[in-house]
Amino acid sequence: MSMFRKRGTGNRERQCQAGCLSAPVFPVSRSLFPTRSPRAQGFTLLEMLAVILLIGIAAAAVSVSVTQGLASARINAASSELAAALRAVRAQAIVKGAQQNFDVDTRSETYLNLKRQPVALPKGLKLSMTSAKDDQPNDHTGRIRFFPDGSSTGGRITLASGKREWHIDVSWLTGEVRVVDTATAVAMR
Repeated sequence: MSMFRKRGTGNRERQCQAGCLSAPVFPVSRSLFPTRSPRAQGFTLLEMLAVILLIGIAAAAVSVSVTQGLASARINAASSELAAALRAVRAQAIVKGAQQNFDVDTRSETYLNLKRQPVALPKGLKLSMTSAKDDQPNDHTGRIRFFPDGSSTGGRITLASGKREWHIDVSWLTGEVRVVDTATAVAMR
């Protein structure tokens, strides 16, 4: 009689000989779980260097992405602040009932705020302006005039960083100020 119960015979009354366990014991092959010598345990230097290299590549990719995201947020903030300054000058023209000017200096990359104080744009931004020839006091200054009825002389201020551009458009008829991110505008077409 064998040490194991026979399966499939339908005879449940057969039992193993005295001293055997109630559950069947199956022999384990040594080839399924090969033993390692003490020298073979752990990771090799080459494996560790490969993992460190992959971590370095991932960290570099993340840092480039974060840097570009911060630069984009900085430019968005600058264009929003510039548009807000234009809107404030327009509002002052309406409230005071008198013409108000918004001046942009493309050489120093600054503009004059409502209190006529220069505001510098963040480093790395290029500033350009398109306005009426009569509203250019010199070769590096552009001006948009706002009138008491809310209208303006109109124009476009462009902020550029690399290949991306943001346009701050001022409507001559209504004086409306609008910020257009050219990358978003191209993607929507």
